[in-house]
Amino acid sequence: MIPLFAQKIPGGTLVAIVVVVIAMIIALVILAIFFRFFKLWIQSVLTGAGITLWDLIGMTLRKVRADVIVRSKIMAVQAGLDQSSGLTSQALEAHYLAGGNVPRVIQSLVAATKAKTIELDFRQATAIDLAGRDVLEAVQTSVYPKVIDCPAKGAARQSLDAVAKDGIQLKVKARVTVRANLKQLIGGATEETIVARVGEGIVSAIGSANSHKQVLENPDLISKAVLARRLDSQTAFEIVSIDIADIDVGDNIGARLQADQAEADTRVARARAEGRRAMAAAQEQEHFAGIEQSRAQLVEAEAEVPKAMAESFRSGKLGILDYYKMRNVQADTDMRMAIAAPSKSG
Repeated sequence: MIPLFAQKIPGGTLVAIVVVVIAMIIALVILAIFFRFFKLWIQSVLTGAGITLWDLIGMTLRKVRADVIVRSKIMAVQAGLDQSSGLTSQALEAHYLAGGNVPRVIQSLVAATKAKTIELDFRQATAIDLAGRDVLEAVQTSVYPKVIDCPAKGAARQSLDAVAKDGIQLKVKARVTVRANLKQLIGGATEETIVARVGEGIVSAIGSANSHKQVLENPDLISKAVLARRLDSQTAFEIVSIDIADIDVGDNIGARLQADQAEADTRVARARAEGRRAMAAAQEQEHFAGIEQSRAQLVEAEAEVPKAMAESFRSGKLGILDYYKMRNVQADTDMRMAIAAPSKSG
């Protein structure tokens, strides 16, 4: 059923009106898009960034922030970065979609280019950024070396404690100057590894010294010994220098250990002496037991004498005269022993 207002309008006129309305809608959409991206497109054209209006529309459809890509590309062009190394708007979009920080990458490339001593291309910078490292900070650390305290600030121990061969303890604080190694930034060890390795090297160097006085006279011996061990291998940093900030004399660990050893030796000797005393006491008790056993055997043998004499009387081998003679001899012997015995005083 045709509406009443359509019945009053000729067919050709109605088609023309629809076409005009559609054209106006399309024109409004185009104008909206144009005005939305006009500023970015003008900036791109005036700076030679090479980003077209269609590229800006495509970025919006791909959910990429066009202002970030345009400003980053303009920064790269204005800084004179080499465009042949893959630094295109498509590459910037890909890095943005991968979760990277596009402005940070461009800033790091600009800083590396201005430094003229740092080799860093776009692919390497994006890889470092996607690895979770701050690529701009790494470039800045390569230009301006960073100082790391050893031990680190806030650590449980405030100094590195080591003992020289003469037994004297030394407490050392060091400062390690490092610069970033961009080639090993991906997969390389961090500051904690540098601090641990330097601490181990300092302790080893002090422990190798014959005297603590030698270390106090020449603290640079520690630095030279630690630097010679190439402790920055497989790390994200390159050690520039190791400086001894403070060194103090601690306890006499050697004397303490000797005293503890002497005390331990004394306890061992006492234990051994106590063992020998206990063994001697046991042997003495055994001897007393042997004496008592001999006395018992003597009493037992003396008890057999009357029995033997009675048996001799019954068998007639011993007469009464013989018995009295034996008693006289026994009494004479007792008298002589009593006379020979010393007199008791008082």
